Amino acid sequence: MKSLFDQTQFSGIKLKNRFFRSATYDGLADERGHMTEALFQVYENLAKGGVGTIITGLTTVTDIEQPIPCQMAIYDDSFIDGYKKLSEMSHRYHANIILQLVCLGSQTSSGKVMWGPSSVEDLGYKTTPDEMTPQEILLVQTAFADAALRAKKAGFDGVQMHVAHGYLLSKFLTPNYNRRTDGYGGSIENRARMVMETYKAIREKVGPDYPVLIKINSEDYMDQGMTFEECKYVCKELVKLGVDAIEVSGGSFSSRRNEGPSRKITLEQESYFKSYAAEIAQEINVPVILVGGNREFGSLTEILNQTPIKYFALSRPLIRESNLINRWQDGDLDHAKCISCSKCFGRRDGTSCVFNRQNNAENNG
Repeated sequence: MKSLFDQTQFSGIKLKNRFFRSATYDGLADERGHMTEALFQVYENLAKGGVGTIITGLTTVTDIEQPIPCQMAIYDDSFIDGYKKLSEMSHRYHANIILQLVCLGSQTSSGKVMWGPSSVEDLGYKTTPDEMTPQEILLVQTAFADAALRAKKAGFDGVQMHVAHGYLLSKFLTPNYNRRTDGYGGSIENRARMVMETYKAIREKVGPDYPVLIKINSEDYMDQGMTFEECKYVCKELVKLGVDAIEVSGGSFSSRRNEGPSRKITLEQESYFKSYAAEIAQEINVPVILVGGNREFGSLTEILNQTPIKYFALSRPLIRESNLINRWQDGDLDHAKCISCSKCFGRRDGTSCVFNRQNNAENNG
């Protein structure tokens, strides 16, 4: 019987358990996107808390577009030294750390250049980007590749391309947002071209052996969204190109109510992307990571042993309890304390659990 605490490896990465911290916007970088002491502390708590592999918050690859406030960045070499300290710290606790790379597209505020596959209003943000020119497409692909090389120099164990949740690469896959009539629009083969070319650009920079992961929507949960069959096509094509692992998520700020990536759920609705992830894992030969509503140790053990899914990513539960994985490993298998209310997000002073804030206020009162 497989255990969530099995030691495994893929693509040269040794993993002390099957748990990932899924990329989470922390909102604690400085105004240029550099590490701060508060952000460093978040990651140290995660590493000490037992999670085998940490995926950082979404890290912007360019300063041409408007970043999310206090978002991590890696658009030039000035970030390398700060991230070296982060990777070295993580490794001291025997936790791997992977840098997630993103271009925001229309899911940010205006004020700078705003890119999209087509000039179509974002249903969630109510922003309208400019349709990207071929030159801008190449610029973004190059920015991803350069950022990945910086991550490698900084000691990260790999990078993850964010191709989910309605950010720029994801938008190219979505028919509602991609209405181009050139080689980047129309069929799924064309809509996936941006993702494939960006992956190839990264691979050329970092070499054949450096781990490159993908996070992708199972489907978009919106009218004229990417379908699951189209998602499977993209995954299979990426595997042919050499992608090392795929994290399966779903939805965006444009999705129907409570069908985005961070859902309010009941016990019966936990691990809400598992059927998609299991089907993808059945059809490809690289590891699949399941994210979304993973809260209960016993049910995750069942999924591990009854499906081809090999790894499990958590975000909100680790905001509530950074030591959750150690707690489970020590034998306390009670349900994660997170209640999936999502009140941890959208705060000006950084992402944190509302219950932890209340407890801190009471203790300091």
